[in-house]
Amino acid sequence: MLRRSVLFLVFALFYGIPVLTAANDWTPPPAELVSPAQLNAELAAVKSGKIVLIHVGFSRMYQMAHIPGSHYTGAGSREEGVVGLRKLVAGLPRRQHIVIYCGCCPWKDCPNIQPAFKILKEMGFTSVKSLDIPNRLGDDWTAKGYPIAKGE
Repeated sequence: MLRRSVLFLVFALFYGIPVLTAANDWTPPPAELVSPAQLNAELAAVKSGKIVLIHVGFSRMYQMAHIPGSHYTGAGSREEGVVGLRKLVAGLPRRQHIVIYCGCCPWKDCPNIQPAFKILKEMGFTSVKSLDIPNRLGDDWTAKGYPIAKGE
């Protein structure tokens, strides 16, 4: 058991996954969620730039599978992710439709959605939503047959 725990910690540290974060019990307000079915139906709006879709999770996850048209800014729980997020949205109108997602784990354990959501709201964005993936991207998006892209 100890060996398994040590291996998990080494893996997590290697891939930059926070392992000592407390459960945050935060979920986005229902009015600020977009369902996978709704976003899938609006992928043309993502492609055209009407909706800015941002992956705020870990790099390795984005490379393995992400929603087509999404921008990667870095993990919302990390300073470089915060800098990347601010840089991406800096010149956008504050009424721009923005959807963020992570998908690394269930909402209660996700270290990335809440900080990214909070930053965008603090920057004055009024149309920010989170993709409703309460479990993980594989369960709540990919398993439903919605499209994914791989790589950068």
